Amino acid sequence: TYSTAQIATATPYTHGDYVGSHFTQIAHSDLVVLFGLNLSETRMSGGGQVEELRRALETSKARVIIIDPRYTDSVITEHAEWLPIRPTTDAALVAGIAHTLITEQLLDEALVNRYCVGYDRSTLPDTAAPNASYKDYVLGTGDDGIAKTPEWAADITGIPATRIRQLAREIASARACYICQGWGPQRHANGEQTVRAIQTLPALTGHFGRPGTNNGNWPYGTPYGVPLLPVGKNPITTSIPCYLWTDAIQHPEKMTATTMGVKGADRLKTGIKLFFNQAGNTLLNQHGETNRTRQILADESLCETIIVIENHMTPSAMYADLLLPETSYLEAEDLVDSSYAAGSHNYMIAIQKTVKPMWEVRSTYDICADIAGHLGLREQYTEGRTQAQWAEMHYQQIREKRPYLPEWSVAKEMGVIDQRIATEQQSLAFADFRADAEANPLSTPSGKIEIYSQALADLAQTWTLPEGERIPALPEFCPAKESHLNKALTAKYPLQLSGFHTKGHTHSTYSNVLMLHEAVPDEVWINPIDASARQLKSGDRVHVFNDRGVVELPCKVTQRILPGVAAMPQGAWTRLDGNGVDVGGCINTLTSHHPSPLAKGNPQHTNLVEIKRA
Repeated sequence: TYSTAQIATATPYTHGDYVGSHFTQIAHSDLVVLFGLNLSETRMSGGGQVEELRRALETSKARVIIIDPRYTDSVITEHAEWLPIRPTTDAALVAGIAHTLITEQLLDEALVNRYCVGYDRSTLPDTAAPNASYKDYVLGTGDDGIAKTPEWAADITGIPATRIRQLAREIASARACYICQGWGPQRHANGEQTVRAIQTLPALTGHFGRPGTNNGNWPYGTPYGVPLLPVGKNPITTSIPCYLWTDAIQHPEKMTATTMGVKGADRLKTGIKLFFNQAGNTLLNQHGETNRTRQILADESLCETIIVIENHMTPSAMYADLLLPETSYLEAEDLVDSSYAAGSHNYMIAIQKTVKPMWEVRSTYDICADIAGHLGLREQYTEGRTQAQWAEMHYQQIREKRPYLPEWSVAKEMGVIDQRIATEQQSLAFADFRADAEANPLSTPSGKIEIYSQALADLAQTWTLPEGERIPALPEFCPAKESHLNKALTAKYPLQLSGFHTKGHTHSTYSNVLMLHEAVPDEVWINPIDASARQLKSGDRVHVFNDRGVVELPCKVTQRILPGVAAMPQGAWTRLDGNGVDVGGCINTLTSHHPSPLAKGNPQHTNLVEIKRA
């Protein structure tokens, strides 16, 4: 997905299944280390994960450290220490921490080797080189010969070496350290390496599988268990990474299993000629490099038909050949599960109509049922049921397991029908594995945490990657092309630009509501040092630009952003003026389409730009 391509792809190589400890576990922690996690803005509400985190911290009084290029609202609300870090460099920070852990003998190597593969030479697969372990990589006895000292990491991350050493000691000496990464750090050009590095840190320090700990992942909520509609079996088994759909339109002949991650076939036999886009703005606005996407969509010899199902005239909807108006949630009835971000609090809700469907709007289910009918497949699609009948049937299936629930005639009028809290066993990741790794192995090939992944080593031998890209078997730091370390590029575009989720809109939803922009304007954040060099002050309209495009919006001069780094909220609706300048303020006019090496996912937080007065 656009949200989690790198972490969803990389995690199986380290952990197997994706799990994480709920934030309720922080009630048992004495230290919390968060990489780029900003629940106070991305999950602000009166419940769910942000509320669980707040209450857990009230209980434990744990110290919180947040590692992020921005001084986020979470730093404030969680009374945290801010460690500003250069974007794309988290894996270098972890390596610098690991160097201190190893050289100061702050880790239990016997414990690490019991639960992990590839920390040192004793647990490497037989097929690996003798010096291919993570310990060799960190100490400089690996292939690159570079010791990953805190000084080495400091030059890359911008975090002082003394603070890196101190952080290593703090994590090692903690009774229960909860380590977690948000999904922003993985949405980079080297995101898979960031993911695996952060997952390695609790494995090295033993902070997993015990109360108050985590495995490095942002946890999904425990679902209530509302059934899903059946989807049948697709006779077409070929699939592509979702971020590469524009490539499948523009040059399908280049898409192969070993170059672009095609699954189910050696190569694509045909390009995308018909496109369905429902309730999403990634057709244009949320996809990297919007000017490139515009050109592809405008060429009707490529994708010949675009069908959009929407209830707002979004930038993506503007490209529809057929635009089918859909009901809003106010015009719909449904039975829904709790959000993936609800944490340990899970629930079932009956959505009720508050507005009669207006004009010609219809639900997606009804739209697709009619399309299936014209294809002679209505019965197979609907199984003879309306959407309301499916909701009732699913409720009865749940009621068989939970007979205390009321009749459907009563439940469908209740709104929130039922609420539950996850058990302690459900909320603590790797508890069974920690208790007995042999009896409760992970779903990795070895059954253990794989710091060294033989599967990745094998993949790297068969895939063809662009020049300068790698898929290491270890969670090494791999410099991104568009970073502060590329002196040739920074001579032209000296600022790293990263996106963030603003409080003013949810992705691109509500970005068209002007009143919200009055409360939370979309602005590019810039440090006073960088602003002074460009003679800028807060409120000035500026052009943020690179070779991919130009965006115009106000600037916010603030010490809450690292020097050399700029940040823009994502989700603003793209709108070009007569000169091709995006006066809508969409960050994806500037972001790259070039996918990450392993997941072929979106690198939309990895960008170099310059800023000048408009």
